[in-house]
Order: sequence, then structure tokens, then C-alpha cells
Amino acid sequence: MIKDYKTKRKYESPDGVGAVAKEIGNRPPYAPEVEEAVIGAMMLDEDCVYQGMEFLDEKSFYSRKLRPVFAAIRKLFGAKEAVDLATVAERLRRDGTLEDAGGTAALSALTQNVGSAANFEYYVKILQQKTIQRDLIDASYEILKNAFDETCQVEELMRDAPQKVIRAVEGNLRSDYVPVSDAVNRSLLRLQAIQGNRGLTGVPSGFPSLDAITMGWQPGNLIVIGARPSVGKTAFALNMARNAALDHGIPTAFFSLEMTDTELADRLIAGESGFSPAKLKGKVDLLPEEWGRLENSLTTLVKAPLYIDETSALHINEFRAKAIRLHREKGIRIIFVDYLQLMEATVTSPSGSAQVQKITEISKQLKATAKELMIPIIALSQLNRNPTLRPGSNGEPQLNDLKDSGSIEQDADIVIFLHRPGLLGFSEEPDDFFKTEILIKKNRAGELGRITTRFHGDQVRFTEEKTDLLAFAEKIPESEIQGQGQEAKRKQTWSPFDMGTSFNPVDEFENSGRI
Repeated sequence: MIKDYKTKRKYESPDGVGAVAKEIGNRPPYAPEVEEAVIGAMMLDEDCVYQGMEFLDEKSFYSRKLRPVFAAIRKLFGAKEAVDLATVAERLRRDGTLEDAGGTAALSALTQNVGSAANFEYYVKILQQKTIQRDLIDASYEILKNAFDETCQVEELMRDAPQKVIRAVEGNLRSDYVPVSDAVNRSLLRLQAIQGNRGLTGVPSGFPSLDAITMGWQPGNLIVIGARPSVGKTAFALNMARNAALDHGIPTAFFSLEMTDTELADRLIAGESGFSPAKLKGKVDLLPEEWGRLENSLTTLVKAPLYIDETSALHINEFRAKAIRLHREKGIRIIFVDYLQLMEATVTSPSGSAQVQKITEISKQLKATAKELMIPIIALSQLNRNPTLRPGSNGEPQLNDLKDSGSIEQDADIVIFLHRPGLLGFSEEPDDFFKTEILIKKNRAGELGRITTRFHGDQVRFTEEKTDLLAFAEKIPESEIQGQGQEAKRKQTWSPFDMGTSFNPVDEFENSGRI
């Protein structure tokens, strides 16, 4: 029977495993003989020491007598000293834990009960499995205590419980090294798979010039899009989410921490229908025939695999849990986050700025989630006021302008800035007010670039400037296209607003010298 966890329990224990074991009458999951064999082997065989240091730590041993012995071996290994019965005993004596380990007689007995060193790897796997079991029990025990605690907020329980279980598993999983031959073979298989497919290798953005540089948003990448307020971060991200979901049928998730799902839907409707904001907001009534046009234009939108989460002040742990569920249940292949400074994270260290620590943790977890799910995550970020104050820069943002933490720049695979000089007052030309530059300032796997687009406020969408692509077609020498047939002619006269699926940005831009 479960006891009242709000009060002091009868089976008080230094760990949840022991308490739960006594509560339900079961033996804690551990293998005493295997633990002794592992410690004994490490004191006899140098190779076992290397393997033990790589895959084990103190908590891998449930025996309170063996934990200080492993700690002593770790200290000797770190000091590059020999590890044997005599040195371990001396190290324990210096640490004042020799008696806790049972004395020299107990240490000697460990070395006498060692099986074949060839079985050491198998022993290590057993200890790893037992450790995961104990950590899961410990995590469940903590969740159970908090669930019985009336002072604990349900929102905290929902946020922390999944993370406790995930940490219990991931904290014990270590990737082994692989020979370069394995990595090369996998790379060759990937290259063979994409031969003949001259299109994008990642999720398309819907902007041909941008896709030409990135080859689409790549799995496992964290892409950060930064801009000053009101420049159009949300509109730009929503455009890309719409392009992926509607034009390519790619399951897409959009986490909106600032706007409601209805507000985002209004923007999507404006882009699809082409109606003015005045009509969509009810300032001007729609005519009967316009209702039909509106319904027709939204037929594809309502069927799109686009999922919106409007949770405000979303904790990074909750985001990760939701991302995993969306990936498993809906097959999500790309995630947008608007925007990361509005997310929450638990700050444990009292040193330094709490906001910087929070953003650092959020940035790290976003990258880890992208890598874990092997999907791109696009996170929007605010900028500080430096661009508008920097003399002679035309207000153009730089990497160090990302707000609150340098870890954003560090963790991101790609950093893109949206820059509207006219909106910020750096251009007096009326036409420049809606001119928006996409500045690729960091790209781990490719080139940097500058792409000119135009923001259409009435439709809440961006389009590329025609000159961006046509200028390059005009630069192709006539000798290069003569005798190439109609396909070469088609490439020379292609328009960036051609919505055909045959366009391949790599063919159009490769070796063009533009980017």
C-alpha cells in the first residue's frame, strides 16, 4: 500500500531505490557479483581500466563499499598513476575511505574473484542496464512524491516528470567510437542515394535563392533567424512553414509563444486569399462572390499538415516532450519556434546573469532536440539595439547582436538576419520601406549570402526580387547554352515566380559566382 508521502516515511532511505524496494518488498536491481568482478578486473588489467573509465561512474555501483573504490581508481587514472591493489589501497587510505571499502582484506578478495577479462565488456553492459533501472525507479519515486505533495503545482509536475525519465535514460547512454571506415561507408551510401537527384536534400524554404545556398534545411540543424522588432520575423517564418506544409506536404510544427493560433490563421488566410486586411478584419464586408473565392483559396490550407502550438512561456523541457510526441505521432519533419527569448528554462547556477543562463540552456536544448529527432529546428530570436546605434553600418546586424547570450551564435548551424534599412530609417527611398534583405551570416556547411526580398504587408508574405535570379540568367554566355536544346533555353528564361516543381536551385546557381 502506498504511504502518505507528505509526511516522514517509515522506510526513509538515502536513495529512492532502497525506499521503494522496501515498500514493495522487492530487491533493488543490481548485480553484486558483477560489480565485484568489474572492480577486481580494473585492479588487475590496464585495458579494463580504460573501458571502465569510458562507460562507468560511481553510480554504476550500487554497493556502498565499491563506490569509493571506483572513485579511487578514477583519481589514479586522472593523475596518470598505475592502478593496482597497492595503489588503490593507498589512495583510499589518503582519502580516508579505506575502512568504508572494507579494508585491504576486502580489496584483496576482489582481485581473487575475477573471471575472464574477456568478459569485461559484457559485465559493463550489465552494470549499465542495472543503473538505468535504478535511475528510472529513482525518477518515478520523485514523481510519486511530488504528485502526493499538495503544494506542488500540476504544471510543474507535467513539465518536470517527462524530463526526469528522459534524464534517467540518457544519462546512462554513451556513444561508442566508430572506425573512420564505417563513417566513410555511410557517407558513400548517402552520396549514392542522392545521385541523379539534383534537387534539395533538406526541407525547402520556398525561397529559391535561399535554397540554393542551404540545399534546404538539413536534418539535425538549428537555424536561428534574428531581427529587430516589427521587421517581419514571424511573417517570414510563417511563410516558410506554409511553403513546407502546403507546397510540399511536409508535416510542420509551429510553436508560437507570442501570437495566438487564430492570429496566425488570419495571416495564413491573408496570404492565401489575397484579400486586404480591411476585409479580413471586418472593416469592409466581403461580397457574395468573394466568399466563394475565399473558400476556394483555403481548400488546400485546411488540409495542410501544419500544427500550431500557442503555449505562452513554454518551458524548454515541455517543448522537447511536445516535439518528441509530434515527431512520433504526426511525423513532423521541421519545427519553428517564435521566439526563443520567450521560452523558459530552469536555472540552477546562482552565478552570472539568470537571463543569460536561461537563454544558454534553451539554445543548447534546441540544438540537442534537433539532433535527437534528426529534423531542422528554426528558432526566431530578438536582437539588441546595437545595429541601430552602430555608426556607418546602415543598421545591418552582426552575430554578436543576438540578444542575451553568445551561446545562440555558438549552437546555431545557420544564422540568418532580416534587415529592412528603410523601416529602420537608413534609407529615404519610398520603395526601400518594404525591401528586406536576408543576410546569411553563419553557415557551418556552406556559403554566406545576401538575398533581396520584398515584404507585401497586405498579404503578410515575402517574395524574392526578380532581379535576384534573372540577373544571373543574363550573365550566362550564349556559347554555353547553344546546342543545349530547349532545356537550356528554359533555364535561361526561368522566372523566380514560376511555381513549377522542375526548378532546381543548384542547377541555376552552381558556379554562378553569386554566392
